[in-house]
Amino acid sequence: MPDSLKIKIDSAVAEIELNRPDKANAMDEELWFALGDCFRELDENEAVRVCILRGAGSHFTAGIDLKFLQSVGQEVEHFDCEGRKREYLRRKIIKLQSAFTQIEECRKPVLAAIHGGCIGAGVDLVSACDMRYSTSDAVFQIKEIDLGLTADVGTLQRLPKLIPLGIVRELAYTGRKFSGEEAREFGLVNSCYADQESMITAVREIAEQIADKAPLAMRGVKEMLLHSRDNSVADGLNYVATWNSAMLLSADLEESVMAMLQNRSAEYKDWWFHSSFRLLRTII
Repeated sequence: MPDSLKIKIDSAVAEIELNRPDKANAMDEELWFALGDCFRELDENEAVRVCILRGAGSHFTAGIDLKFLQSVGQEVEHFDCEGRKREYLRRKIIKLQSAFTQIEECRKPVLAAIHGGCIGAGVDLVSACDMRYSTSDAVFQIKEIDLGLTADVGTLQRLPKLIPLGIVRELAYTGRKFSGEEAREFGLVNSCYADQESMITAVREIAEQIADKAPLAMRGVKEMLLHSRDNSVADGLNYVATWNSAMLLSADLEESVMAMLQNRSAEYKDWWFHSSFRLLRTII
């Protein structure tokens, strides 16, 4: 991973930190695609059960680095054919979308801890997370309208699933800034905190509670919630029946029941198979 993205794993919790504090964590091309790669790897890492996404320095992120935005426009100039120019630009946008979709598709819950500015693409980024927490004085903004752009990497698709549509329209049409307290009132963030330190402490506690739960069941919960967001109740019920017919009789269930009967904390060994499989491959 590049220096602009720091990852620390402790007690099954991965902390991912945007690390361009001198640029207000503005996302250049390297950082943007490193985020997608990071969550793709964390999805496969059986030692990780939950993720926290945060920013270094005074801000969560100022959004896309404007130099990166300019370079995207310049990349198409070498095409003589207008059709191919437009196709290349479309594919570039889809690639940018895919990096944030990796966060949504990561099987592990992702908690965003937001302080300072969360501007433009920052809103796209946190909209792809499972939960959002912020400081009271955090500043959010759907900035794209002020740049003459239509937000195109997730805000306009995911935000209407999180907060009332009328609020989304107001924020997207006007591009006005709104505080962490307003974000909480809208339902965009779960809780607000007085400062970054108390927020990180609280978010870490929530993450550890999640990490203590049965990993396979947690993945199922996330899968079902994402599916239910975009499908009917009937489809959701059918899907969860199919899922549990395959996943219900797990070692996690057995350990959960035994822990309750013995009045102790459950201990899930989710990485056993992964380690054994790697050992088997080495032997073969």
